[in-house]
Amino acid sequence: MMLLLSQSACNQQVKNMKYNPLTPEEQAVILHKATERPFTGEYDTLFEKGTYVCKQCEAPLYRSEDKFDAHCGWPSFDDEIKGAVKRIPDADGQRIEIECANCGAHLGHVFIGEGLTPKNTRYCVNSISMKFIPAVQKNESKDQTQEIAFFASGCFWGTEYHFMKAKGVLSTTVGYMGGHTKNPTYREVCTGETGHVETTEIVFDKTKTSYEDMIKLYFETHDFTQVGGQGPDIGDQYRSVIFYATQDQRTIAEKYIGILTGKGYKVATLLRPAPEFWKAEDYHQEYYAKNHGTPYCHIYHKIF
Repeated sequence: MMLLLSQSACNQQVKNMKYNPLTPEEQAVILHKATERPFTGEYDTLFEKGTYVCKQCEAPLYRSEDKFDAHCGWPSFDDEIKGAVKRIPDADGQRIEIECANCGAHLGHVFIGEGLTPKNTRYCVNSISMKFIPAVQKNESKDQTQEIAFFASGCFWGTEYHFMKAKGVLSTTVGYMGGHTKNPTYREVCTGETGHVETTEIVFDKTKTSYEDMIKLYFETHDFTQVGGQGPDIGDQYRSVIFYATQDQRTIAEKYIGILTGKGYKVATLLRPAPEFWKAEDYHQEYYAKNHGTPYCHIYHKIF
């Protein structure tokens, strides 16, 4: 009971921080549309597998498979993640500026017709406007029958409660993902200033269940239409987010978001590439099982 009261008090202190804090150098480019010097950016010659996200809001922008070396001094891509980038005619009337479609952060410019790739497009992006998320290798388990999934749907006590009882689930761990503070504490996350989301890591046996089954359970155990929280828990740390660990997981998640949209739901769930997972304090693990309780806002409703 004391922990429930503590969490309620924490909710009252939440500051709804929408974006990551920026350094003066990042502000110059992202907010004031400056350009970093060529051949100096962190990602100019990086060609590892992964996803490039917006430095300000962490919305996914580009995939590594669309990156190419244009020898221009800035990271170049010949395609964007669908709907991630907004094009705006530049003030000089000659170029086309590109912004993050989610938050308006300045990214760089797009050029058409140079013939550098078959797609004939070059998104020329400032490294400082982006953050690179390496492809998650977590699913390379010693046991190839296992897979890892990451789901955020409000208070992680309730999310874990349903998954730890699901067929084929081998283990669950609650923690924090998506923020800019290393190894955050619960108290820090509660301020809303670290950018983290309360998340549950699920390890499941692929011979007994599937990621599709996990996705269905995820959507059927929380209000995925609620923005900025879950039930009475209001704040960015309680957002509905699917952190996909593989492109297959992303495809499946998009499929079910499409199904729900077709059913008339306004899905607020965000899709993000899985960053580092930080395990929460021990007293949060399997909270309801230890305390013989049940979730106060995670109730199962069959949809699929």
